[in-house]
Amino acid sequence: MTRNDAVNRPARHASGGRVRVTGIGAMTPLGDDASSLWSGLLDGKSGVRLLTEEWAEELPVHVAAGLTVDPASLLPRTEARKLDRGEQIALLTAREAWRDAGAPQVEPERLAVVIGTGTGGVLTTLGQDDIFERSGARRLSPFAVPMLMPNGPAAWVSMDLGAKGGARTVVSACASGAEALALGQDLIRAGRVDVVVAGGVEACLHPFTLAAFAQMKALSTRSADPEAVSRPFDVGRSGFVMGEGAGMMVLEREEFARARGARGYGALAGGAVSSSADHITASDTDGQVLAMELALRDAGLAPADIGVVHAHATSTESGDLAEAEAIARVIGDHAAVTATKSMTGHMLGASGTIGAMAALLALRDGTLPATLNLDEPDPRVRLDVVRGEPRTGQWPAALANSFGFGGHNVTLVLTR
Repeated sequence: MTRNDAVNRPARHASGGRVRVTGIGAMTPLGDDASSLWSGLLDGKSGVRLLTEEWAEELPVHVAAGLTVDPASLLPRTEARKLDRGEQIALLTAREAWRDAGAPQVEPERLAVVIGTGTGGVLTTLGQDDIFERSGARRLSPFAVPMLMPNGPAAWVSMDLGAKGGARTVVSACASGAEALALGQDLIRAGRVDVVVAGGVEACLHPFTLAAFAQMKALSTRSADPEAVSRPFDVGRSGFVMGEGAGMMVLEREEFARARGARGYGALAGGAVSSSADHITASDTDGQVLAMELALRDAGLAPADIGVVHAHATSTESGDLAEAEAIARVIGDHAAVTATKSMTGHMLGASGTIGAMAALLALRDGTLPATLNLDEPDPRVRLDVVRGEPRTGQWPAALANSFGFGGHNVTLVLTR
């Protein structure tokens, strides 16, 4: 089957109907909840800071986008000590999203959890290995295994909410959070569940991970002006800034949400996943084009319907240019484009959920955040990238891209 055959096949909506977003939660370098994320994006606030810790002195990278509050401080000590930092963040954001949705009364078997992560409990893995090397096997934490396993966030959230419809983990690098939303949508459409808590989480700010990404020339090594380092689509970009955080959404079958009188942020109208099958780290325009075309078909929309695009745009030259070409080929240059990693840094597995959240809130409020640090747009980027001040408008639909090492391409379509 050719790519055109796949794109032209009928959309595959099952009996589950439309999927509404009824609750959101977030912890990011801009604040410890979804409200602070959104206000920070609209205000053009940067969460990138200089690394002043002693462990960072010998690293080639001296900036990162860490959380504004220690998640352990927001949990009871007896609970926090059993959880990896990523699991802590996942629990806190899932609880926020659940409260925001009004704590839906749903049968446990009709409630599922899908959470994506790129690295899992890597902080626990590295930390416990240090203890093992220094002090021996008997000094390891008895909680080490459930703290380091990648499915830990989904497992803990499912137990916290009593979800028995499945606790699933998506691991597709930086596309993990977006793919988790796509899978949650599929579960509802298939009629398997009525509600899904879905999103992405990442907590891997550590000397090892920073040094490893720097060694492959992915991270910027600039530090003179930390807030200006992350600059997607700008001619002066020099690599991405690593961040941490989580984003969660409560997805509901439309009929279920309507029956309980739930308010909504909008709809997750479509989604698609493609694999480039080309290179382990390089961006591939054709694979991204396929994901966008399939997502539009899945949503039953045409390119002209898209008024907003949240670009993956990490602030690497090859990645930005590949995506810009893909967007231009599929959508054209009429849509307003934003790249919020200029403010949050790149939260890896959490970034796709945060991008979809920003796109959804832009549709709801009629305001799209500007891309920070876009002082001199790359002339090769043939897009209407918003810069300077937020853009206002009334847009019916938005597209959110998320791509990851390994050739993972995910596109989501959001509507009002």
